[in-house]
Amino acid sequence: MNPVRLAAAALAASAALVLLPAAAEAAPWRLDYVALGDSYSSGTGAGEYFDQECLRSDLAYPRLLANGLGADLDFAACSGATSADLLAEQLGALDEGTDLVTVTIGGNDIGWTEAVAACLTPLTNCTDEIEASEALIQVELPGLLDGVYGAVADRAPDAEVLVLGYPRLFNERRTCGALQQPSLAEQARMNQAADLLADVLASAASAHGFTYVDVRESFAGHAVCDEVPYLHGLRYPTAESYHPNALGHANGYYPAVARAIERDV
Repeated sequence: MNPVRLAAAALAASAALVLLPAAAEAAPWRLDYVALGDSYSSGTGAGEYFDQECLRSDLAYPRLLANGLGADLDFAACSGATSADLLAEQLGALDEGTDLVTVTIGGNDIGWTEAVAACLTPLTNCTDEIEASEALIQVELPGLLDGVYGAVADRAPDAEVLVLGYPRLFNERRTCGALQQPSLAEQARMNQAADLLADVLASAASAHGFTYVDVRESFAGHAVCDEVPYLHGLRYPTAESYHPNALGHANGYYPAVARAIERDV
């Protein structure tokens, strides 16, 4: 049994998907785990940052997962990272001894920030920006993902690679905040684009033999404007806007990736 499956067996032995110090202490190995990607992996929005430049958080799912698995974590994910940034700046964390890789990438390659900003502007129509993002998702992103995933496989040939997706941001039932934006119709369109992104990410991951972790269901009922949101709406500092909060990492991303590892046991 490889190290990831051994660690996953320890994780599965616990009844709850929470931090598992006992399982970690009992493990006779140290899993070599590398977290790659953008702000959704660095923990932007979760608080308790130990790296202000990349907004890496001790409350982000990579740290929670490393604690649960008893793994040595190389935390390379960085806020704002594009596919090109990952290739240029994060691959050095990988080598032939890497056992486990998680990655979120693609959200900064598709003009999504511009689309969200347009939809937050009152008395404007953001359809053009959403359609521009969808065009990039369909035309440009598959090639970018192929380059990233191929490079990860080359640098860490024996690693189990988990590609994590992005949640839908909105509940399509209510507006909130001072501007009461985006509208319900705009929320629905942005969620449609998020679903398109999920399809492209899943297809690219499958093509490389990686496991795709769909987090949309984990965040269902906890979108922006829900009673207990796992995602920030518009806030200051603005870098945290529309990113998972600490609950989103602890109750959204972490359980989803833990379940994906358990299924591979």
